[in-house]
Amino acid sequence: MQNIIDDLPVICSKEKTSSKLGLFKKDIYSSVSDIYFDRVRSSFGIALHMHQPTILSNPDDLQNSFFISNIQSMLEHQGVGDNHNAPVFMQCYRRISQFIRDLVNTGCSPRVMLDYSGNLLWGLSQVENGEVLEDLKLVTKNKKYYHNVEWLGTMWSHAVVPSTPVPDIALHIKAWQNQFSAIFGKEALSRVKGFSPPEMHLPIHPDICYHYVKTLKECGYQWLMVQEHTIENLDGSSIQRPHFPHKLVAKNSLGQTEEISILIKTQGSDTKLVAQMQPYYEAQSLQRQDYQGKNVPPFVLQISDGENGGVMMNEFPSKYLSVMKEVGSNGVFALNGSEYLEFIKKSGLKEKDFIPVQSVSQSKIWEFIGNYGPKAVDQAIDEARKKYGGFNLDKGSWTSDKDWVKGYEDVLDPINKLSVEFHRYFDGKKNNQSSSAYQEALLYLLLSQTSCFRYWGSGLWTEYAKEICRRGFAILKKS
Repeated sequence: MQNIIDDLPVICSKEKTSSKLGLFKKDIYSSVSDIYFDRVRSSFGIALHMHQPTILSNPDDLQNSFFISNIQSMLEHQGVGDNHNAPVFMQCYRRISQFIRDLVNTGCSPRVMLDYSGNLLWGLSQVENGEVLEDLKLVTKNKKYYHNVEWLGTMWSHAVVPSTPVPDIALHIKAWQNQFSAIFGKEALSRVKGFSPPEMHLPIHPDICYHYVKTLKECGYQWLMVQEHTIENLDGSSIQRPHFPHKLVAKNSLGQTEEISILIKTQGSDTKLVAQMQPYYEAQSLQRQDYQGKNVPPFVLQISDGENGGVMMNEFPSKYLSVMKEVGSNGVFALNGSEYLEFIKKSGLKEKDFIPVQSVSQSKIWEFIGNYGPKAVDQAIDEARKKYGGFNLDKGSWTSDKDWVKGYEDVLDPINKLSVEFHRYFDGKKNNQSSSAYQEALLYLLLSQTSCFRYWGSGLWTEYAKEICRRGFAILKKS
């Protein structure tokens, strides 16, 4: 039986985390930018999120199936369901490279941020001889395009953070970094400063949020993209200035605090907003404003799937090209996230000056904390649930009507147990990352937590996760 496909992704490394290697440089975007910030009246940025899960090849015989990218499966079965879109999806994954090169060669100053899951990067290395990745390398490794294209880090297997076992959050973050470095090189990784969370999910539980932010910083990330309605001011009120940078304050049960700069994605998760370049038109109505004592331009930020939906497949190319040919003529410029933040800091503002915010609903938790201690937060959450009907820790994502826990207990149980057994077996052992057993077990662990296995409801997708967990337990038992 073939358990895993050939050419495994490089998801672990013997080296220390990227930040310890000194890979993350300062001011790497503003220093090469072709834009004069004092001429910017307002600005905007778009990010394209791309993802395809890793699935099992034969739905009728999961135990004897091998792993395959969902995009490969779609290409091989184009007569099934919506699989006829597979060739278009493949074009969507590669076309931004051509767009950028064509625009730059005609004297334009385009911008785009890219968020590709680890699953997809692995799948693209297997499909069509990896030609899509070769195209993406053209705008990722060439200094000519450094200021045009910014890659964003993410969780390797598109796992939603709040329902991911806490010890595995770092594994996903580092796995993506290792894989990206293996494909595009360490220098390219040194320019990955922002983080794009799957499903725009921000943990509400203070201890998980604290660990998340701490891990991001330890891995070298300098800013995080968040959804507007997943944060609140420290007094619990709604934010008022979403077009300016804020800082996320994450505090745990012991009163320890970590902070990270954030850029705020406004409105809903609608591909039309990006496909029709709505951020550009919103930015046209905005002006420079006084922000924390400095006169700076606002930044309108949107992210959407880069391939899903007819509007993204068909309308985005012409609209993106026309807007990028027009930017700058009226004082509205396209900027990438790190570029904007670097310019903001060069204007005299530092992260400590940014408006502080916290995860939404945390004010209801802090209301019941008198003294900090190991159980302080959990006890406060119990009190908040008694006082506030509908209080929930699971819905801080791009949509408030999606629950990643309720109804999925039968699949979360093996996922959590696999995580416990993985860490029990491997943590603390010398040279564990060099063994084939560790690498295979890690792959099963991360794959089992793919959000798709809990997005489409119970059925085949949850069975995928259960089978992956079974294989994970089997490799641990043999090790």
